[in-house]
Amino acid sequence: MASLQHDLILTAGRVFDSTLDLDSPGAVAIQAGVITAVGPEVSGEAEARLDFPDGIILPGLVDIHAHPAPEGWKYGIDPDIEILPRGTTTILSQGDSGAGDWPQYREQVIKKSLTQVRLAISPALHGETGEIGTPTFENLEEVDVDACVSVINENRDLIWGVSVNASVNACGAADPREVVKKTLQIAEACDVPILYGNRWDPYDWPISEQLDLLRPNDVLTYCLHDGPNGIVENGKVIDAAWRARERGVLFDVGHGMSSFDFPTAELAIADGFMPDTISTDQYIRHVGSIPQHDLPYTLSKLIAAGSSHENAFKRVTTRPATVLGMGGQIGTLRVGSVADIAVLQWNNGDDNPLFDVNGNERPGGFYEATLTLKDGNPIRN
Repeated sequence: MASLQHDLILTAGRVFDSTLDLDSPGAVAIQAGVITAVGPEVSGEAEARLDFPDGIILPGLVDIHAHPAPEGWKYGIDPDIEILPRGTTTILSQGDSGAGDWPQYREQVIKKSLTQVRLAISPALHGETGEIGTPTFENLEEVDVDACVSVINENRDLIWGVSVNASVNACGAADPREVVKKTLQIAEACDVPILYGNRWDPYDWPISEQLDLLRPNDVLTYCLHDGPNGIVENGKVIDAAWRARERGVLFDVGHGMSSFDFPTAELAIADGFMPDTISTDQYIRHVGSIPQHDLPYTLSKLIAAGSSHENAFKRVTTRPATVLGMGGQIGTLRVGSVADIAVLQWNNGDDNPLFDVNGNERPGGFYEATLTLKDGNPIRN
């Protein structure tokens, strides 16, 4: 019998996939953009082989809070330039487009990008198309329930749910309770989840009240910011967060420029409250940052805060894939699945300590992408 023929075989010192209970040296074989073999031993001939003895092969990373958008939009970055080459193959936009801009967003971002993009649509008609500093929801007439419901119902394959940010930066002088009320109307009418950014500055709406509004499968992002109105108070996770988790609310990092604090993360993890997903909130201000703000670097901060490497890997692969309703399609190396793959390498980073958004420092050591495959094709950085 002739040996199997593959387009490419990747080998590495470690292959990790929690869906396969796989964590060992091994290989992944690919043919026509699909994974054809995976495990400690992969047989057959291949047109090309790439070996990463010090690397780790993971499913393509999944970031459920980022800002892929057309050039000139408030937070928008080109996902194929700023995200895909760094190991992340699927991303969820946090409200970059609303119903009024959806046709442009669909054509210029979702259909044009090699990166797989899904949208948590903004309830505001024009999403995040304005200038930074312009409150998205200040004009409540722009928060159009009917228009948003219509667009979601017509595009359920591309729109995951609805996104709202209750912060003063997003709501301006508008009452955040009214903005969230309209968002809940949309989500309930369409039976879709919410990606929820909580209000913490000013501290005029208790986090416990905000959490009590969220439903099973809704996602609270910015979950590890410091200070009052966070999920950690007096050295432990607040009861409202535990209650929310018990009824199925999910918790996401959403690092960004102001939403990851090492002491808060360390207390939460030590208390047994690991976030469900790790995300970057990567947007225009991160372009050209040194070190580069990306998902491998962000997951490394969770490791520095006390997570095991394995738990962090799950939260950028299997867990977010499940949250997006795409479990088994992405976030896995299973035979027959699309060949979206990240190869990461550990950088000891002795001279590059990790910093949170408040300047707190932790010893160096972080992952960086060595190779990304999208649909089996290498992506050049």
